[in-house]
Amino acid sequence: MSFVYSAPGVTRDADVRPKNILVTGGAGFLGSHLCDLLVARGHKVYCVDNFHTGSGANVAGLEATNRFRLVDHDVQLVLPEDLPRFDEIYNFACPASPPHYQSDPVRTAMVNALGAWNVLRRAEADGARVFHASTSEVYGDPEVHPQPESYYGNVNPVGPRSCYDEGKRFAETLFTDYARTHGIVVKMVRIFNTYGPRMRPDDGRVVSNFIVQALRNEPLTIYGDGAQTRSFCYVTDLLRGVDLLMQSGGEVEGPVNLGNPAEIPVGELAAMVIDMVGSRSKIVRLPLPINDPKRRRPDISRAMDLLGWQPEVDLKRGLEKTIEYFADRLPKDMPTEGVTAVTA
Repeated sequence: MSFVYSAPGVTRDADVRPKNILVTGGAGFLGSHLCDLLVARGHKVYCVDNFHTGSGANVAGLEATNRFRLVDHDVQLVLPEDLPRFDEIYNFACPASPPHYQSDPVRTAMVNALGAWNVLRRAEADGARVFHASTSEVYGDPEVHPQPESYYGNVNPVGPRSCYDEGKRFAETLFTDYARTHGIVVKMVRIFNTYGPRMRPDDGRVVSNFIVQALRNEPLTIYGDGAQTRSFCYVTDLLRGVDLLMQSGGEVEGPVNLGNPAEIPVGELAAMVIDMVGSRSKIVRLPLPINDPKRRRPDISRAMDLLGWQPEVDLKRGLEKTIEYFADRLPKDMPTEGVTAVTA
């Protein structure tokens, strides 16, 4: 399965010179799709990843080109000196699903802190424009709905999710203050729930786990009563917004929400996946985890007004593509017992 991206309104390849671009976390779910887009544009892309959650298989097709280099490196360490000067840097390095970021919470917090620091210092040295991938988790369990960028959030700083939530909040502060004091251009997105091909089967997030469990006719695990809601954005829509934001002018400052404002209860999503897969799976329920957000929906007014962006892929079509991906690649002998879906 190949993936093709386009971003209406953005200058095309023939009109711009090739750039040297660094993508941290570039072998992960979102990062690898971004690498596809940038290489297709004719740019020279350097993907830095330590493969904690990323996979070389996600970018294997790019390594055959002369415009891509995969670098095994942890962004907690200073970026390698043998890399060239970069025109643009995209910071996507951080585990994004609760099972992965909670497995080593100190490491997660430090990836957000030291990773941001190392990216910013390199951006300043190179004179590069820098993009930071933040998250809707900065809003915590929100008391304002839907969530606009002006909302400060409701985050537990000492809870089981705080390594990620507060780590991303600190990174936003560091990127913002560094841009103000050092004169570099920073573009920042708050990514709401995004799904699609290249999610890991053991990702732990609700869409991938529901699909994997349904394909195996295993019980779909829902935490809580299933009434908690999420808004799901297909990966190509998200990357189109990232592209538009990175190329935007100086009038676009501060974080911008990117996500699909179509809200759906988790229980309804489970029933939808079972029906689309034609699965014999049943639904089982467990207690809601601590600090798990009960509602999550982006206010995308700024993205619409400043970028002309809004999602185009509806949930049914996106799920069809994601189900197809997992059905083609899911190892028949991969155990999923004990892998349960969180609602992040």
